[in-house]
Amino acid sequence: MPQHFAQLSDPHLSTLADVNPADLFNKRALGYLSWRRKRRFEHRREVLDALQRDLKTNAPEQLLITGDLTHIGLPLEFEQARDWLQQLGDPTQVALVPGNHDACVAAPWEKTFAHWQPYMAADENDDASGEQTVFPSLRVRGEIAFIGLSTACPKPPLMATGTVGAKQLKRLPAVLNAARDKNLFRVVYLHHCPIAGQEKWRKRLTDAAELQAVLEEHGAELVLHGHGHRAHYNELQTQQGSLPVIAVPSASALGLHGADVAHYNRYGVRRTEKGWELRITMRGFESASGEFKEDQEKTVILRRQ
Repeated sequence: MPQHFAQLSDPHLSTLADVNPADLFNKRALGYLSWRRKRRFEHRREVLDALQRDLKTNAPEQLLITGDLTHIGLPLEFEQARDWLQQLGDPTQVALVPGNHDACVAAPWEKTFAHWQPYMAADENDDASGEQTVFPSLRVRGEIAFIGLSTACPKPPLMATGTVGAKQLKRLPAVLNAARDKNLFRVVYLHHCPIAGQEKWRKRLTDAAELQAVLEEHGAELVLHGHGHRAHYNELQTQQGSLPVIAVPSASALGLHGADVAHYNRYGVRRTEKGWELRITMRGFESASGEFKEDQEKTVILRRQ
């Protein structure tokens, strides 16, 4: 029997309607202006409500959220996102990594990411109470290893870049190798695109080349990301075979400004004699019905030694 999981990204679910002007004397001011001018019309709660209904009709065994739950990373937004996460499911069923909007500026852990700690934690978390969430995170569900990377860190104004950083890059090979030794299907999920040259300079992953090199040497079976608000399918060639790299659009977007309308992906994984079969089902928001419907389906065969 195949295992099933899903990925959504960039819900930008929070509202800035009651923001305190005193909180905007930094990079957040630009984000607030963007929300006032455009984002509050593009990212809609009714779309997220439809998404929740769709997820409940056929609940995945694990749900991955690849960042940007907030607009400008205010403490109030983290509280709003926590309440939304609790509606989606138990932390053992929902896993997330943060995005650049969530780390707009440096902010106290206990007022921000601490609210999401259970959803970011690995199966074995040595410090479940505090700031020392260790990425890469690892969750094993059946035959699948879900490996989360954080690319979220404060950047200068007008920059939407991300960075994995030396510590995560150093730890990642051992995590990938250990999962491969156990014959697990390895899913790496992060916010920014891990392929060098795919994103605009101000939106890129600054150490994409280094991460790409790790993936090409140590392998994985699937990489998932968001950030660009568009659907993309790419492949990397690793020492162990082809590696799909898949991006989903924003989970809340109406597609008013050239970006894709809201979609999320469902995945089915089945072991075969020569590797794995991966089934990808895209589900998109349909404005006429106000519901998510199946849009496209794709099957990928991954041959492994």
